Amino acid sequence: MGIFRRIKDIVKAQANHQAEKFENKNPEKMIKQMVIDMQKSVAQATSALATAMSQERKMEHEYKKHTSAAKNWEHKAMQALQAGNEDIARQSLAKKNEAEQQANQYKGMYERSAADTSKLKEQVKDLKTKLEDAKNKESMLIARSQAAKARTKMAKDMGNGIDSNSVLDKFDKYEEKILQAEAEADAYESLGSADKELEDDIKQLNGEFSVDDDLAKLRAKMNQQNSDNQ
Repeated sequence: MGIFRRIKDIVKAQANHQAEKFENKNPEKMIKQMVIDMQKSVAQATSALATAMSQERKMEHEYKKHTSAAKNWEHKAMQALQAGNEDIARQSLAKKNEAEQQANQYKGMYERSAADTSKLKEQVKDLKTKLEDAKNKESMLIARSQAAKARTKMAKDMGNGIDSNSVLDKFDKYEEKILQAEAEADAYESLGSADKELEDDIKQLNGEFSVDDDLAKLRAKMNQQNSDNQ
């Protein structure tokens, strides 16, 4: 399962868990708990980002290492030809080809890792923004809850011949629905837009390497260099 899907599942699981407990929770406590859960989601996403960045750096290092090795083997092949040792030149070219294949594989992994890291950075940024929005809404929603309690108490105290129990039952019912809708909206906003699983396989390079062809190309390259120097 891809890293983005794991983060989304974590957030969704937390939202569903809190929704199931909503009816048995004090609304104010529920709001505070949802903010805490979002903070945990941000921490988990940030940790996943750190892992992705580390993987990206590793793939980049391997790519550069094998690219450098390929250049070194080509240089050794040229030196062997200049010394008249064709066997060593062939062996060096074979090593050069092997290093180039490794470099190409790590290049693909590095580019994919870099793209994944970029997407994850955007998701972490989005989660942090939603967390800040939730914190801003937290005080407002708690104030609404407290205001509702004050109105309820006032209605009970005043009475005015009205069936206060019936009125308050309806009030509590509608207030609960409003709070539930707002809480669920806040939770699901944090899910983010990333929904695609990452591909796990790297395409393998096809084709056979011909040492004789490479040797001929190298001779032509050296002849060209000698012609340019004359």
